Amino acid sequence: MIIMTKKICVFGSANPKPDTCAYQQAYTLGKLLGGAGLIVITGGYMGTMAATSQGAKEAGGHVIGATCQEIEDWRPVAHNKWVGEEWHCKTLIERLDKMTNSCDAAIALPGGVGTLLEICLTWNLLAIDAMKPKPVILIGEEWHTVMRHLFLSLGDYIPIRNREFLAFAPNPEAAFEFLSHFLKLTNSN
Repeated sequence: MIIMTKKICVFGSANPKPDTCAYQQAYTLGKLLGGAGLIVITGGYMGTMAATSQGAKEAGGHVIGATCQEIEDWRPVAHNKWVGEEWHCKTLIERLDKMTNSCDAAIALPGGVGTLLEICLTWNLLAIDAMKPKPVILIGEEWHTVMRHLFLSLGDYIPIRNREFLAFAPNPEAAFEFLSHFLKLTNSN
């Protein structure tokens, strides 16, 4: 196991259930990250957030759940049982700020509007040099398709230099390999 203090934020959906492929992908990603000794930050709730948290915790990793009162007022829910440390924020904006600015890399699993918001906020902060360079790795053909259409439709509105902040991976294993290269992870055993 690699002992590190690098924090990896994983964005994902609350919808997937444990018997789905999306849940299993998130669990695998969590296992890879936790097994490498990385600190994993998730949204802290259910779906792929819980799956990533579970995988990381079971692999011996530390899991931080970034939760918020506005979400809990909208949908009564508590953080998942694999969260070892909770960052409870008052607002969604505060939660987003904490997640995006506290990580050394971000990985997005397939998701909905919340996941898209997390990707775009991180991406825009990078584009305006408001945070130190870090990879934003998007897992799955879904994100690749969305971004390809965005780039084609908006053309010069999204310059090449801004597109280069995003990396695409077909699965958790490929995302972890890309992350390993960026962080220069090496096995100390």
